Amino acid sequence: MILLYVLWILIQAYFGVFLIMPLFMWLIYLLVNKSVKWSTNHPRPDYGVIVTAYQITDQLPAVVASILKSDYQNFLVYVVADNCDISELNFMDPRVVVLRPPETLAGNVKSHFYAIERFQRSHSHLAIIDSDNIVDADFMSQLNIYFGQGYEAVQGIRSAKNLDTVLARLDAARDIYYHYYDGKVLFGLGASATLAGSGMAFTTKLYRDCLQNKAVDGAGFDKVLQHAIIDQGKRIAFAEEAIVWDQKTSEAGQLVNQRARWINTWFRYFSLGFGLMGKGIVNFNWNQFLFGLVLLRPPLFIFILAAVGFALFNLAFWPVITLLWLLALLCFVVGFMLALWNSPTDRSIYSALKGIPSFIFYQLRSLLKVKKANQISVATRHKNISGKDLKS
Repeated sequence: MILLYVLWILIQAYFGVFLIMPLFMWLIYLLVNKSVKWSTNHPRPDYGVIVTAYQITDQLPAVVASILKSDYQNFLVYVVADNCDISELNFMDPRVVVLRPPETLAGNVKSHFYAIERFQRSHSHLAIIDSDNIVDADFMSQLNIYFGQGYEAVQGIRSAKNLDTVLARLDAARDIYYHYYDGKVLFGLGASATLAGSGMAFTTKLYRDCLQNKAVDGAGFDKVLQHAIIDQGKRIAFAEEAIVWDQKTSEAGQLVNQRARWINTWFRYFSLGFGLMGKGIVNFNWNQFLFGLVLLRPPLFIFILAAVGFALFNLAFWPVITLLWLLALLCFVVGFMLALWNSPTDRSIYSALKGIPSFIFYQLRSLLKVKKANQISVATRHKNISGKDLKS
């Protein structure tokens, strides 16, 4: 009986930690954060910019055009059009290389290495961009600041390209939260930013070393990649001025399918956090320990619903514990709002927050698809403001 009681307390503590963790991290961040300055100790990068598309090419002209307008010009663009009709892709600029694999790859890592193996010159660095992104002109210049400091991996920020529906605004709010705490704050605390799947860059050698011989199927290559980087004792820098504009999910069906893949990814890879935390303790490595803790964190809606459930259950047996849960939930709300207040947040996002219950409901629906998530198309279907179908 005592063992069950201890287990019950530990389970609650597990979820409770992640409610108060953002606010706690923010308070420490205010005390220790240091800015990064440009250094000339490292040569300027030569980028291979990899743009991956699966089945649909509608967005490719726009993303390629945005890359070609970059104020930093030492790059080539490699468009990997996997299972795509490329008959209407006519890029006249010699800096753009269109690659059409003869067999369907249906995987990010496979597409990336398909491009790497066909680099037209030995690029020192590679950047990964989604087919629905738009890249700011100074994206690579901002990355250079951190590569100039000796970092081998840098995550930029993915800002919302569309805020056309309540779901898109809530999706954007979620991204702002993660960029702030898992990017800006984590990096400012001396740990690493988490990877977001696109808008990121690496030395080509590091990317090869981390993923060359690993079979990564389905979603979640960024989870495997970031674990491999931190496991080597390296840090992932966060460049909040290196911006790519990302298409947000606008409809319920998109959200359910996308989140099913993401939740499946968390269940597949969250246990990597235990190893990193243990390694951080043994090595006295703060980066590995804190990043391992972040990997153990469940998706937002899971630990929020768990907290509400624990609060209601304890109300009947231990009312004092319910009070602690309410305080923890308040800490989370304050931490969430701090992320929005300290970031460039569109006013429409604040007004959309009342739709959070329905946003959580759709993610609960996605739990029903988790087991079959990797059988769902790897392309997320979007609609832009004009209603034209997109995929990324």
